[in-house]
This record gives sequence, C-alpha cells and structure tokens, in this order.
Amino acid sequence: MSTTAPDASSAPRPEDPLATLAALPGVPGAVESVRKAVDRVYGHRVMRRRSAEVTSEAALRAARGSAALSGADWALEEVRRRSDFGSDAEARTVGAALRLNAEAGQLLSVWSQSPLRVLARLHLVAAGGAGVSDRTVGRPRLAGEPVVEAPGAVAGAPAPGAPPAKEMAAEEAPARVPLAGTPLPDADEVAARLDGLARLVIATSAAPALVTAAVVHGELLALRPFGSYNGLVARAAERVVLIGSGLDPKSICPAEVGHAELGRAAYAAAFDGYLSGTPEGMVAWITHCGRAVELGVRESTAVCEALQRGAA
Repeated sequence: MSTTAPDASSAPRPEDPLATLAALPGVPGAVESVRKAVDRVYGHRVMRRRSAEVTSEAALRAARGSAALSGADWALEEVRRRSDFGSDAEARTVGAALRLNAEAGQLLSVWSQSPLRVLARLHLVAAGGAGVSDRTVGRPRLAGEPVVEAPGAVAGAPAPGAPPAKEMAAEEAPARVPLAGTPLPDADEVAARLDGLARLVIATSAAPALVTAAVVHGELLALRPFGSYNGLVARAAERVVLIGSGLDPKSICPAEVGHAELGRAAYAAAFDGYLSGTPEGMVAWITHCGRAVELGVRESTAVCEALQRGAA
C-alpha cells in the first residue's frame, strides 16, 4: 500500500486516507469491538490500585509475543527468569523485544512530531548489543545493504513447517518469520514510503487509533526499512500508536500477545491482505490487528483476575 499523503501543513486536509480505510465495510465494527474491550479492562477494579503491576506484566507478555513472531518462541517463565540475552540469536531477539517495550512509552511526545526519529530510536534500541554493524543501526538501509532479521541466526534452520532456507530469500531465511517470499523494496522506495508514512502520522486524521496502528505496523513490515529486527520495530511502533492515541494510555492491551496467539500463519495471511492494497485485503489486516488487541485485553484481564485473587 502506498502511504503518500498530502503535505501535513495544508489545512483543512482535502483527503484523509486513513479515514477512508476506517469507513471500509467491517472496519467500524472492529473498531467498536476493540473500544468496548479496552473500556472493560480499564474498568476492572484492580486497575484502580494496581495498574502499574498490570502494565509491567503486559509489557513482559508483549515482548514474549513479539519475539515469538520473530522466531524466538520462548515460554513466558523463561523470558521472566532470564537475565542473559546475548548468548545466541534467539536470546538476542527476546532481549531486543524487552528493550523495545521498555522504550516505547518514552517516545510518545516525539512520535506525533517526528515519527522517523522514533523509528530510528527503536531500531537503535533493538539492535543494541546484537552484533549488528554500527554503521547500519538506527537508520534506513542503503542500496545494496542486506536485511537479516535476526543477526546471528543459523541459516538453514527454519521453523517447523517452514520451507527450507534455500527456497527462501536470503535476507529472510534466518528470520523464521512470516515474511518469506514478499518483495523487498529497494532503498529509494523505502525512503519515499517512509516519508509518506511520516506525513500520515503527523497530519491530523479522523481515523481511529486501530486503523492508524494497523497501517503503521503493516507498512513497516512491508518496507523492512532497517537491516535487522524490522518485525520487532513494526510491532513496537503499533504499540506506540495505541498508547499515544489515548486508546491504551497505560499500555495494558498488548496486541503482540494477540498476534502471537493467532499464530504466524494467520499473521502472514492477514499481512498478504495488506500487501495486496485492495479494500478487502486492508479490511482483513485491520480486523486482524483489532482481534490481536482484543486478545491482548483478554490476557490483561486474566492478569487482573489473578491479582484480585492474590495469585499473581
């Protein structure tokens, strides 16, 4: 999908591409369902006194879910107990996801003014200590630079059910994520579309947070603008939008949990819809993201119930 938008300084805006997506059949219902689910968990009695604990637990579970989608599918308790995240590619992926979730809430004020600065910061945080070349960290890739989603992963060891590495694009084989076979835009296209995405974010839109978050997430997955950890960065950016929009200000509705629970196959199928750019495909992607948020709400509701019982 092209995200080229009119100059953000023009007022009033003659077009609102995100609002157009929000009006597609099926999207308003998904938006309303997400809003009701979020309202319910925010109304839980535990949130009045122990919201910080719920936020902390949601961040941990979000990191686990995002890392799982990037090929490091660890049990929650393993993520919770580990302190060394530099020993191998999977550990570095989990560590990157944890760092991103800790950082996301600190970037909200910058996001609305300079989303590209936030994306650069997110990549810097994700790639820190991961053996990624310093000259490629925190900036979009240049012509000829490869994409290796999980630095240090062993090529030829795909996830169960995935095609052999030799049948996958070289830049995707180590990642073990549902992006294999999707075209990798060249550096010029990446730069142009990142600029268009930034304009959409900065410009005032009537679109609900879910729609904006889904488009940011999908566009970053499609572009893979960085040399590594693009999936983690895309999902962290989705989180930034959901928090900063006011839909989930306490960050207790981890969409990453839902994306992981729905599974890589469903994630990839919905992403194919985004890549198609068709109305039906965009609806499939947005509603998939909505369902992921609802499952994240369900996870945090369970945490609230456990806290109320004294079991967590």
